[in-house]
Amino acid sequence: MSQATWTISELAREFDVTPRTIRFYEDQGIVSPTRQGRNRVYASRDRTRLKLALRGRRLGLQLAEIVTLINLYDRSHASTTAQLQHYAQVLDAHRQKLEQQRLDIDETLKELRRQQADCAALLRTRQDAAANGPHAATAAQTPPTQDPATAQTASRRGASRAANLELTHR
Repeated sequence: MSQATWTISELAREFDVTPRTIRFYEDQGIVSPTRQGRNRVYASRDRTRLKLALRGRRLGLQLAEIVTLINLYDRSHASTTAQLQHYAQVLDAHRQKLEQQRLDIDETLKELRRQQADCAALLRTRQDAAANGPHAATAAQTPPTQDPATAQTASRRGASRAANLELTHR
């Protein structure tokens, strides 16, 4: 019985990716097709590795993490338990990172809403002042104040965001 093979076009259609994506994974060493003339021919191993790479990409894993996980599955002498433990650790770390990003986004959205409300209030004040004459315009130029507790929280949040951004860009 001969081993099943696929062309780059067949795999691209099956996984709904471009041939360029598959060539990228080939450049990264994730798949290693053989050649029949000018055509790339992918074996079952390549198809499985491509499937795992695309799954890792959907999860948002880094390419290095994807390669490490795929290489774990290639080692026939490695313990399945050890593979699963490593995979669980990678997934847990990635989940924690995403949860922190969600918290950061929620905080940023909350701050944006507050800024929008302040801006809208300031615009209304200035529009009212313009409608009521020149003496009211002076009062309308004073920006809304922020109570000390809110200012301190915003300062801590800003420092926390800066620290998080610094950590993610290392």
